[in-house]
Amino acid sequence: MSETTYSIGEGPATRVSLSLPEGTAEAIRARVGKREFSAFVAAAVERELRGQVLDEYLADYEGRKGPVSERARQQARQVFDEVFDEETQWPTAS
Repeated sequence: MSETTYSIGEGPATRVSLSLPEGTAEAIRARVGKREFSAFVAAAVERELRGQVLDEYLADYEGRKGPVSERARQQARQVFDEVFDEETQWPTAS
C-alpha cells in the first residue's frame, strides 16, 4: 500500500491537541464563534506554512543567484497572483 501525500490545506481532517493562550482563544471565538474556531485556526496555520515555503524558496534562490531586485520582486508578485488565481493547490515544502 502506498501512503497518500497531501499538500497544505488538503486531505481529511485530523484531530490534534492545541494549546493557546486564553486571550488568543477568546479573541478567535469573539471573531468567528465557537463553531468556526477550528476552521479559523486551520486557515491561519495554512497561511503561515505557505509563507514559510515561499520564504525558504526565496532564501534558497538568493543564496544561489544573489539578491532579487525590486523590479524582479514586482514581476514575481504579478506572476504569483496570476498563477495562484487559477490554481487551487499550493506547492508543498521540499
